[in-house]
Parts: sequence; structure tokens; C-alpha cells
Amino acid sequence: MNSVTDQQLLRDYTGRHSEAAFAEIVRRHINLVYSAGLRMVRDAQLAEDVAQGVFVALAQNARRLEDHPVLSGWLHRTAQNLAAKAVRSDVRRRAREQEAAAMNELISTEPDTVWEHVAPHLDEALGELNEGDRDALLLRYFERKSAREMAQTLGTSEDAAQKRISRAVERLREFFIKRGISVGASGLVVVITANAVQAAPVGLAATIATAAALAGTTSATTATATATKGIVMTILQKTLITATIVAAVGTGIYEARHVSTLRTQVQTLQHQHSPLIEQVQQLKQSLDGATSQVAGLQNDNQRLNRNTAELLRLRAEVGRLRKQAEKRNPPEADTSAATTSIQLPKNKTEFEEVKNQMATALKRIGFVLRQYMTNNP
Repeated sequence: MNSVTDQQLLRDYTGRHSEAAFAEIVRRHINLVYSAGLRMVRDAQLAEDVAQGVFVALAQNARRLEDHPVLSGWLHRTAQNLAAKAVRSDVRRRAREQEAAAMNELISTEPDTVWEHVAPHLDEALGELNEGDRDALLLRYFERKSAREMAQTLGTSEDAAQKRISRAVERLREFFIKRGISVGASGLVVVITANAVQAAPVGLAATIATAAALAGTTSATTATATATKGIVMTILQKTLITATIVAAVGTGIYEARHVSTLRTQVQTLQHQHSPLIEQVQQLKQSLDGATSQVAGLQNDNQRLNRNTAELLRLRAEVGRLRKQAEKRNPPEADTSAATTSIQLPKNKTEFEEVKNQMATALKRIGFVLRQYMTNNP
């Protein structure tokens, strides 16, 4: 089996799904991968996780690595990347554990005493921060957003958001030190998280929502009340609201009546001018009819011109044929006093030719006359 190359084993694994081939690859390279992971993460359990992740990645990319010349190089690079990622995750996990431990320790000792000193100056301290740092603190410790949710809201990475939080907490701590309140960063985070947001009295949210909705619907009049234990509607507020409603209803009635009057006036004007509108429509129809008649006369005139031109052309053709016949058979003077006879063609061929020409001319004349009579009865 040792004579078989890593590339052959990968092809056997991808082609036939051979588990034995993949197991051989793992056996060959497990020591290298585990050792590299152990050197980087410095923890046996984490090194095992890194090694497992490397060979899972190999199985997922086996087809792409069939022709890779040195498989051990790819495995080492993958182990390095996964180990670095595991180290970052472990550091964050340990930081969270230390923060939680500090919080628990501080809460168990003197949280109330620290909060009594911090609370009077907390809002002033928040006001001293720039907008980005203040937003990050409010999201993380007041709205209890996770690091990922906070990063998404701020449009940045988790690491950048966490750095902004650390910077903002440190500036808060410096603010309190200047006022003689000595507190660590972890302790400050603990007391802010535990005490900054207190539960409001039961029913206050519903009361405020009702009052806000009422104020939104009566925008013409702003109701003012004195806040004591709750928001209570007084007799004066009821009177103002009633007056506002009555005014609104009266305005609506007046506008409706005004609209009705305008509509009546429009209908009256339409009724008064209806004869004029009918006359305009009749004149328009007459104009359309006259336009159609003119167009028809123009068409007739064009047809008549064409027929006249054809008739003149045929008349000229008949004259031309007559002259040709006279040239061929010049008339001779008859000494007879009784009649003058027409000289016929000298031979049969000339006679037939003249006869055909005359017949064609007569047909054309008859055709033109029929067309002229059809168009001009």
C-alpha cells in the first residue's frame, strides 16, 4: 500500500468511494497534521479538533486535489488556518468566561454600593462619548444585543465592534475616575448591565400608547397634561377634544355643502349651453359632409380628365391611321359626274391591314365611350 501515491488513493476514494483509501491517507498524514496543530494551539484537545477539521476539509475537496503534487503541503496549510481560527475562538471564549467570572464576583460582593456611585453620573458620562461609541454601548449593555447583532446594526465586523465597546468602556471608566469613583472595566460593565435598564411601572406603556394615539388623531389641538403617577385625562382635556371633534365635523359639513353648490352650478351651466353645443355638433357634421362631397367631386373630376385625355389620344390615332391609308391609296379624280368612288387598297394584304387597324381603333373608341357613359350618366 505504501507504493501507492496519495493522488492514486484520492482517485480511488473519489471514483469508487473507497473508505480504505481515505483511511490510508489519514494514517499517512495524521501525525504531521496533529503535531502542527498542537504547536499552534498549545492544547491537546484543540489539536485533535484541528486535525479532524483538516481531514474533513480534505474529504470535501478530494476531487480538486487529485492532481495536487504534494498533499502534505495542502494539509499543513489547512491545519495552520484552522488552528489560527481555533485560537481566536478560544481567546474570545476565555475572555467571556473571565468577564462572566468577574461579573459574578462583583455582584456577589458589593454591586449596590458601586451602582450608587455610578448611577448619578452615568448619563452625563454617556453624553461625553462620541456617537459611535455611545451607540455601541447602548446596543451591547442596554439593549442586550449579542456581538454579532451589534456588528450587523453598526455595519462593521464583530472584532471592530468589540474594539469599539472596549474603547467606550475605558473612556467611561476614565470619566468616573476623574470624579473620584474607582472602578475596573469589568466591574463597570457588570453594574451597567445589571442596573442600567429598570422595569417601568405596570400599565405605563399602555397608557402612553393610548395617549400618543389620541394625540396623533387630533393634530389640530395638542392636549397637555401634568405627569404625576400616570397620565390622567382631565375634564379640560375632554372638553378640548370634544370641541376639536365638533369643529372638525362642522368643517366637513361646510366643505360638503360647498362642493354640492359647485356641482349644481356646473350642471346649470351645462344645461344653459346645451343648445349651443348641439349647434356646434350639427355644424361639425355639416362640415364633415361637405368635405366628403368635395372629395367625391375631386375624384370624379380626375376620372373625367383621364377619360378626356384617352378620347383625345384615340382621336389622334384615328387621324393618323386615316393619313396612312390616304398615303397608300391616294384619291383619284373621277370624271363621272354622278359619284366619286373610294379607291380600295391595291392588294388583299394592304386591305386586311387597314381593316384590322380600323377595327382596333373602333374598339378603343367604343371602350372609352362606355366608360365615359358609366362615369357620367
